[in-house]
Amino acid sequence: MALARQESTLTAISRLTEMQTSSKAATARRIDSAFRLASERYAAMSVDVRRALKTLATIPISLHCWQGDDVGGFEKSGSDLGGGLAVTGDYPGKARSPDELRADLDKAFSLIPGRHRLNLHACYGEFGGRRVDRDEIEPAHFRNWIDWARQRRLGLDFNPTYFAHPNAADGFTLSHRDKDIRGFWIEHGTRCREIGAAMGKALGSPCVTNIWIPDGMKDTPADRSGPRERLAESLDAIFESPISPKHNLDAVEPKLFGLGSESYVVGSHEFYLGYAITRRKLLCLDAGHYHPTETISDKLTSVLQFLPEILLHVSRGIRWDSDHVVTFTDDLQAIAREIVANGYLTRVHIGLDYFDASINRIAAWIVGARNLLRALLVALLEPPAIRDAEISGDFTARLALLEEAKALPVGAIWDYYCETQGVPVSNAWLAEVKRYEREVLSKRGEVSAHERHERGV
Repeated sequence: MALARQESTLTAISRLTEMQTSSKAATARRIDSAFRLASERYAAMSVDVRRALKTLATIPISLHCWQGDDVGGFEKSGSDLGGGLAVTGDYPGKARSPDELRADLDKAFSLIPGRHRLNLHACYGEFGGRRVDRDEIEPAHFRNWIDWARQRRLGLDFNPTYFAHPNAADGFTLSHRDKDIRGFWIEHGTRCREIGAAMGKALGSPCVTNIWIPDGMKDTPADRSGPRERLAESLDAIFESPISPKHNLDAVEPKLFGLGSESYVVGSHEFYLGYAITRRKLLCLDAGHYHPTETISDKLTSVLQFLPEILLHVSRGIRWDSDHVVTFTDDLQAIAREIVANGYLTRVHIGLDYFDASINRIAAWIVGARNLLRALLVALLEPPAIRDAEISGDFTARLALLEEAKALPVGAIWDYYCETQGVPVSNAWLAEVKRYEREVLSKRGEVSAHERHERGV
């Protein structure tokens, strides 16, 4: 009797497996059929779809580690987040340790087509439960991150952490009036460049080390020049030692305003534009760091006339630099188009930058990355007749073709790309994230081993 039940169970499992295999095969056939029809539509407009997909597969997006734990990090800073930064929401399951964060990133990367990078902040080092101040950090504190990235063939990017520290409590760091505090932050920046270089050398891919500081004033300052003079001197001191661009690329990031620095930001766009051009550094353009009526897509062709390379942080601000999850907006598509249409893919280092604790954090990574990649695909599939019409002076045709291109079947091309890259098609990835949430994230209510170690339990 028991043997009969076992045979019945095996038969049922076999039939279910056959049904699932059949369903997968049918889905693959539908995707392939839709792809062929869509490719014909594009071919009629002189677009080589397979060439576009081949190019897309070479574009790395740098995912930002701070989405996974609400910009928490793993040091003992003795200070709240600060720096004009605010993370809202309390969705359960955030990463509480480096191992948990790496596991979450593994899950996110497995559901995003292509091979990408990770962007780390200095406060995400692993310090073995000891207090290591910002001016003492070394490459050894990021050895596990480097080993993890090497195993997965990922590149790493890096950022000094100029916030959430007692020496940043009054809103000033590299432009501080106090020489000792400036010296502390200069040393931090110097060490971060060395860490970035160690990452780049170990992984065989240049690390972009990006400096952003929160320095500014809430109300109208009496002296706007002094802090900027001190900032320029501090940056020069950080960059004094040459580092091979094969290992590390230096970037500086401006901002319009922040919480607590509404009236004056020392590192404005104009300051850093001048600094980057004269010192030959990468300028970081962050989509959330400008006035709501400005778009950084229009800035790309301007700054790249004078800079060989730039860093791009793709975010979505709503009324202020609120760092919302990147969605498939006109602004996003305009950014992607400017990069592709002007041949800037090798000159623009693209990363994501937002933090949302009101939704599943892994889903936030995936939504933003997939939208950015899809926007790049749209740009890669743009019919050449649009530019040809402009060159010939036929602006009527240009407008008409731009509008017609919006209805081209990019969705079928995107589904095929995801299928061939071995990641879920359409919204099928969401089921895997929900499964991970049930089996992993929901169990993080208990104190982790890392937290027990940190607390000395």
